[in-house]
Amino acid sequence: MSEDWHDQVSQPKYGLKAEKDVFVTMRDGVRIAVDVYRPECGEKVPALLGISPYAKDVQSLPIFEFPTDRDLGNGGIEAGDTAYFVARGYAHVIAESRGTGVSEGEYGVFGEREQQDGYDLVEWIASQPWCNGKVGMLGMSYFGMIQLLVAAQNPPHLKAIFPIDAATDMYRHWGYHGGLLHLSFLSTWWDSSLVVNHADRSPSPAAEVKPIVEALLEHPDVRSHPRLYKTLKWRDKNPHFFDVLVHPLDGPYYWERSAYTKFDKIRIPCYFLSRWTAQYIHLPGAFSAYQSVDAPKKLMITLPESGVGFNRPWHENHDIVLRWYEHWLKGIDTGLMDEAPIRVLVQGTGEWRDEQEWPLARTRWTKLHLSVQGRLQWDAPGWNERPEQFANAVGLQPGGKVPSLRYTTEPLAENIEITGPIALTLYASLSTPDAHWIVELNDIDRDGTAKRVSIGWLKASHREIDAGKSKPWKPFHPHTQVTPIEPGRVGEYAIEICDTCWVFKTGHRLELMVKAQDAPWEGTSYIYRLSNHLTPARETRYTIHHTPEYPSHLLLPVIPAAGGGAQRE
Repeated sequence: MSEDWHDQVSQPKYGLKAEKDVFVTMRDGVRIAVDVYRPECGEKVPALLGISPYAKDVQSLPIFEFPTDRDLGNGGIEAGDTAYFVARGYAHVIAESRGTGVSEGEYGVFGEREQQDGYDLVEWIASQPWCNGKVGMLGMSYFGMIQLLVAAQNPPHLKAIFPIDAATDMYRHWGYHGGLLHLSFLSTWWDSSLVVNHADRSPSPAAEVKPIVEALLEHPDVRSHPRLYKTLKWRDKNPHFFDVLVHPLDGPYYWERSAYTKFDKIRIPCYFLSRWTAQYIHLPGAFSAYQSVDAPKKLMITLPESGVGFNRPWHENHDIVLRWYEHWLKGIDTGLMDEAPIRVLVQGTGEWRDEQEWPLARTRWTKLHLSVQGRLQWDAPGWNERPEQFANAVGLQPGGKVPSLRYTTEPLAENIEITGPIALTLYASLSTPDAHWIVELNDIDRDGTAKRVSIGWLKASHREIDAGKSKPWKPFHPHTQVTPIEPGRVGEYAIEICDTCWVFKTGHRLELMVKAQDAPWEGTSYIYRLSNHLTPARETRYTIHHTPEYPSHLLLPVIPAAGGGAQRE
């Protein structure tokens, strides 16, 4: 298009009128409470639906551009700026999940009934005299995750969705990172964010989980964390966290609530948007959804102004959401579907770039080998390299230094771009039958300042690989069984590191940090403080090997400069 698309989309011209506490009857008779915000006009308009357990009345609070904050961000105005969309000719409907706020029924954390409620709400909206019969969905995080689950229900009048920061795997993205319990998030989310008025008792049958609970109550890791102990002892204190604790392996509990198990049922257009800083919950979901959903689709990965998370209500993304829905709900051609399907912000340069596929076809899959004395090198290791060791710190005090091994390249002679998924293969022996791996890829600048590029996790006893679902650059662990480690024996650990797009500049160094625990005081942002994992209550000695027999290495997606060739190992 020759004209700027900003000039083609609907401009703000309508006032807003609100209907509060409208009750909509679901198929099982439960009434869901919604607030309806509509343009002051006599026309039928498309509608945007948001569903969450975070209190619909929050949407009408004054808007301040707070930076991402533990108290203000989590469960804030995440369904978007209502006035922005209503002024441009959209109805905005905010629903409280069953069992939350003033809605009836029992809350079940993304369960089947909540997914069916989404279907019923879409069809109710489409039947209203003010609606033109076309419905989309709106919002980030919880509001984004539920969009995919509702889309898989195939309500006839849901025409498109735009999930922002939407996890798609309730085991790997939400509950357990690589098998490591996502402790700080899960233990606080229920109390700090939700407005539950009546929750389902844990759906896990008491008799079935009784031996699991009894064993966990005696486990030293649980006994060293009072919050875990109380959650298991009194299952109604935090029903969702209880269920996560008694389901330490992937299975039906997570499959019911995970969009990835339903990607094949999604047939409507989807726009997936996330941020490079969302490795802990949301970023992996954007890539998995884009690669698996077979429908018209777009992917955008950005970096918020704060450098961490989106401000609430994420104004920086409103215009692209509007452009998407102008196309699918109003039939306005803004040229969006003529553009490249993928748009990414390149970290390190701040430039936007369009791409056609992920991983990029021009990727040069390149190994970077771990070596003695903390070296990270392009050449393969020699036979005479001694292994290196560290041990986790049991009972680490606040502010204490987390033990680790660090492997670093020489200063780079030229810029190197790493864009795509990353995999780490470690050959290591452990002194205990199980342990945690946490690995970080960092950018060390000329003055020694480190910036985290990406991160990965793996519980040692979950090292089993599903070869049919794995790629060399993205190992897939089923997480359906525990395979104890034989202490002292060298084993192979394939660790997925979250996708990234980062330019390491001349004179900078790549650093791989390998550790066994994280700590709330490590990160400067609340996201890092909210995303710590269960720390083992026993000491383990970690021995990492790097020889021709045990070639520990990173597999990096190196993107050649313009005109370079492409190859894959």
